[in-house]
Amino acid sequence: MTDNLRLHGFNNLTSSLSFNIYDICYAKTEEQRKAYIDYIDELYNAERLTQILKDVTNIIGAHVLNISRQDYEPHGASVTILIAEHELDEHDPEHIEPGPGPLPETVLGHLDKSHVTVHTYPESHPDNGISTFRLDIDVSTCGMISPLKALNYLIHSFDSDIVTTDYRVRGFTRDVDGRKLFIDHDITSIQDYLAEDTKRAYQMVDVNVYQENMFHTKMLLKDFELDNYLFGSTRRDLTFEEARNIEDRLRKEMLEIFYSRNLD
Repeated sequence: MTDNLRLHGFNNLTSSLSFNIYDICYAKTEEQRKAYIDYIDELYNAERLTQILKDVTNIIGAHVLNISRQDYEPHGASVTILIAEHELDEHDPEHIEPGPGPLPETVLGHLDKSHVTVHTYPESHPDNGISTFRLDIDVSTCGMISPLKALNYLIHSFDSDIVTTDYRVRGFTRDVDGRKLFIDHDITSIQDYLAEDTKRAYQMVDVNVYQENMFHTKMLLKDFELDNYLFGSTRRDLTFEEARNIEDRLRKEMLEIFYSRNLD
């Protein structure tokens, strides 16, 4: 759609991409749970999150106007970056077209838009040993640049066991004949813009409202290796029954988050 689109004036559409990314683990003792929270809190502190959001800003083609960041006590962090548009090379489709975008090791870009934010929420359950870490990320742009360019980079930047993603296009712009346009690109699913390795790695479900230009995709990591979910211990430290019980708890936790309901 974008190739043939001739607009009257500025593109007033606002495109917003929102993530909830979850990392799940099992930490048996109170000391291990505290160590996990401290570990994840340090791993995703405000400084590192700021760098990730700067990379996102580059990917969508943006210029940083202002950065606000904060590490919280006892845990958690948040970063907000305000971004603004530079003159866009209309002949450079790499930055105009929505698409899968780069992975973390191939970050490129040169422009800007509205805002990028991230907040972290570490927590643990005192009884069943399950600890979860949630990141909320929002990328909102207006004009010709699409936040979908940051999709794959963000998923690959974190240990993403479960991902829920929302994409929405709001407002309208006009073509040269004055006709309103409520979306300026073709999309049937957020999955259209995921890299092939991501599609293979995750079980995915869509809930889309096409007439409202609202798209929702849930993602659950297919591969389950118990050692990847144990903090402070390994599978060899457990009996067969203990391992099976812990795996059942972890899978239940992940499914409840994926389906947004308790499975009692």
